Amino acid sequence: MKPLDPRLLRLSRSARGFIVAAAGTGVVRTLATIAIAWAVAAAVTEVVDAVHHGGVVPAVFVPTLALLGGAFVVRAVAAWATDDLAARAAATVKSELRRTVLARAAERGPGWLAERSSAGFATTLGPGLDALDAYFGRYLPQLALTAIATPVLLVAIGLGDLTSGLVVLCALPVIPVFMILIGLATQSLQRKQSDALARLGGAFLEAVEGLSTLKVFGRARRQVARIGTVTDEYRRGTLGVLRLSFVSGFALELAASLSVALVAVSIGIRLVDGSLGLGAAMFVLVLAPEAFAPIRQVGADFHAAQDGVEASAAVLDVLDDDRTPAAAPPTPPAATDLVLRGVAIRRQDVVIGPVDLDARPGTVLALVGPSGAGKSSLIAAIRGAVPHDGTVVVPGPAGSTVDDRIAWADQRARLVRGTIAENVALSQRPDDDDVLTALGDAGLGLDPSLQVGAGGAGLSGGQAQRVAVARALYRHRRSGTRLVLLDEPTSALDADAEAHLITTMRRLAADGAVVVVASHRPAVVAAADVRVDVAASGAVAVLGAHA
Repeated sequence: MKPLDPRLLRLSRSARGFIVAAAGTGVVRTLATIAIAWAVAAAVTEVVDAVHHGGVVPAVFVPTLALLGGAFVVRAVAAWATDDLAARAAATVKSELRRTVLARAAERGPGWLAERSSAGFATTLGPGLDALDAYFGRYLPQLALTAIATPVLLVAIGLGDLTSGLVVLCALPVIPVFMILIGLATQSLQRKQSDALARLGGAFLEAVEGLSTLKVFGRARRQVARIGTVTDEYRRGTLGVLRLSFVSGFALELAASLSVALVAVSIGIRLVDGSLGLGAAMFVLVLAPEAFAPIRQVGADFHAAQDGVEASAAVLDVLDDDRTPAAAPPTPPAATDLVLRGVAIRRQDVVIGPVDLDARPGTVLALVGPSGAGKSSLIAAIRGAVPHDGTVVVPGPAGSTVDDRIAWADQRARLVRGTIAENVALSQRPDDDDVLTALGDAGLGLDPSLQVGAGGAGLSGGQAQRVAVARALYRHRRSGTRLVLLDEPTSALDADAEAHLITTMRRLAADGAVVVVASHRPAVVAAADVRVDVAASGAVAVLGAHA
């Protein structure tokens, strides 16, 4: 494990600035520490000399105490400034990394995201990056302080007493050796803990997404045991990390204490035989623990910040993943028809297609086939969301991108917390009239100002599905898209609601749009002009509506 990943400095300007600032405060703290040691040694020496010479405290004693108090204040202010800078830097770097990762994901497209675990990706960007608080708040400031304070204090001790400086120089490497050994033991344990957190997030997300299906088949309670098992695994892993952290802290404290004891014994013996003066002895005795403290503390903080190290490494690995080019796709030419030529999608188990078809404006095209055959994959290929062979031409004016030419509704509602109007408009500012029109066309009479929870909490399955359809209709109405893609839009609707939506689809086609709908429902298939049968084997046949 690298103590500091250079990729983090390359991607985050705030991280670079913080390390420079932490180094500056480290210099101030180190100088203040040396001043404290000198003032303590001077004060003790002056008091002892005063006692030996009749008990009169010299006039320089007050300035010495003033220097001592001022040095304590300066060190405290520098420590506070470091903590404040660390908190600000952690918040800023997390925001920068999240924005960078999301921007890079948008550049690479849905196909790249589809290859990753959505739960793991969300966990990394959410609680994973939150662990950078300890990384920036404790570890990096201590690392900067160690890099500056340790050599400076070692030189100061050597100038005060060469023998003590040599003892400290020989004892210092013991602590890094312990840190390396403990770090090797921690690395695999911390990686397992990070994977366990991702599995826990994935298990919970899968259970929530499939809760309605699980309840229908009476299997919902079995998921409690599954999530409980994964949670218990994560709990045991957390306790293992804490146990190792306590053991490592004890080992580092023991090594540092024994090293300081060697210096103290050497000073005591030479102080008794008169080969070392009291001032130098006090100066070295105060500085010796301070020389070991930074490197000892950086070892302890390294283990406390391992969640942040793993999280930042995971994010940086995502940013360094260049399997999919980040270049934007070329702008397609102007077209009036939806055209597919030799379109084939390669999956691990089957190849879907090839598909050749032309759909003119005014066409309702139905994708029909068993679940899992590849209907949603064909819709994703038309959207450009999955890699495919062949050519897809999407109807739209010149100069517009594929995203600008399409309005679509997924078979999952994917609603966010907010009002229904906000969910319908999504990234656009809601227009009250157009929102009401879209909801009416989708057959939903709910109040647009009604608040819903994440995932559509507060709505039934059919209502959430129609909100998703209304989102596509709203985009079509506002942007004038010529292609509308609907994936299983009536699967949770009754016959009356389905008939209303079929009427809306036919009206969209009559207005000049190409409507592509994936469905199992006979009424939807019967209303289509073109029927595309997708077999479980991946074979695709283009038939008439009633063939």
